[in-house]
Amino acid sequence: MDERRDKARHRVLKAGTIEFGGGAIDCTVRNLSDTGAALGVTSPVGIPDHFTLFVQADHRHLPCTVVWRKEKRIGVRFG
Repeated sequence: MDERRDKARHRVLKAGTIEFGGGAIDCTVRNLSDTGAALGVTSPVGIPDHFTLFVQADHRHLPCTVVWRKEKRIGVRFG
């Protein structure tokens, strides 16, 4: 499989929160790089194309744009 990412992602398992317009959805950060991440979610339905990801272990808020969606995962680019 060809790697299409600019930066390699590293497998992680961290709790996260998708924050948008006064709402919040819990997620799991499954892999992470300087430029993006894959997030495990119960369902991608209702998650907007742009949101802030709060990674609890790192106390970081990261602005995200959704790049792809699957049944229980979404891929995001930071910035």
